[in-house]
Amino acid sequence: DALKRIADQNLDELVRMRATVIRMHLLPSDFTLVLRDCLVRLAPGATVRLSRYVPDGGWPARIGRLEPVAAVTIDSAAPGFGGFSALAFTDGRATLLSDSGNWLRLRIAGGRLVSSETGALGAGPGRGWTKEDRDSESLAVDPASGRAWVGFERANAIWRYDPSLRRGEAHRAPREMADWWDNSGPESLARFPDGHFVVIAERGRKAGPLRPALLFPGDPAEATTPVVRFAYRPPAGYDPSDAAALPSGDLIVLNRRHLGWLRFSAKLVVVPRAAIRAGATVAGREIATLGAPLVSENCEGLAVTRENGATMLWLTTDNDQMLLRRTYLMKFRLR
Repeated sequence: DALKRIADQNLDELVRMRATVIRMHLLPSDFTLVLRDCLVRLAPGATVRLSRYVPDGGWPARIGRLEPVAAVTIDSAAPGFGGFSALAFTDGRATLLSDSGNWLRLRIAGGRLVSSETGALGAGPGRGWTKEDRDSESLAVDPASGRAWVGFERANAIWRYDPSLRRGEAHRAPREMADWWDNSGPESLARFPDGHFVVIAERGRKAGPLRPALLFPGDPAEATTPVVRFAYRPPAGYDPSDAAALPSGDLIVLNRRHLGWLRFSAKLVVVPRAAIRAGATVAGREIATLGAPLVSENCEGLAVTRENGATMLWLTTDNDQMLLRRTYLMKFRLR
């Protein structure tokens, strides 16, 4: 008990130092140490910088059905910044969520940063001491209420938050997700305008091309909401990393592939909404492939917006908080 009190009293300092949590358990005739990565919370008010990004040779006029509009890199020296795995837009403001429960909200106009806000989820699975407790991989937002839903790997749970992202309102670990892999769970989470949700696992426990997926006809964080199982078949060699609803009602899925030594490619596919039903296996129609030399980063976040009657797709990347890698936010017009 004394050791535990010491650890609790010094937790904030350990977090600031990006240290390692040391848990000590005194047993009758033994002494053990358990080492785990400490969670680094992104503090409010972090300074954020944007830089315009144009690939060597410039952007092509079209990438499949995508027309490049603009792209920036996002940077900050603040501890805990980066590693963004999910993306959402509401009222012209982007929310980027990292796989450590940290978030960045920003407005951009004319390629310039208008405003930014940083912070960390106020609640979540576990005690929140370690990164494993806050492995947030997916995000969906209700544009009307501002409420947000977050999918957590390892816990294989879905949490609902108030618009500030500081207060957890409800959470659920569906039994249909209980056997999803710890580090390959609810990577994709999308909300349809009618209030239905889709969740797709990054990988399945069984070897093969299919990924477990669920359809919720209501709030997935509420225990009373029914669950419908189906399966998603990504493009060969790719894993789903995010999804979003299109204005047509169909589902667009972002899939990424690791090519080795920090090189990635991404494919976007469209899945007909009508195909998503109990027991179905769905696959998408490929609309674009992104890779070197345009961008060879780990595309993990996807969002859809409407501007002057046009559909815009936004992508963000996960740099794993590595200093030598950049965080991109890219905007495309869907043709």
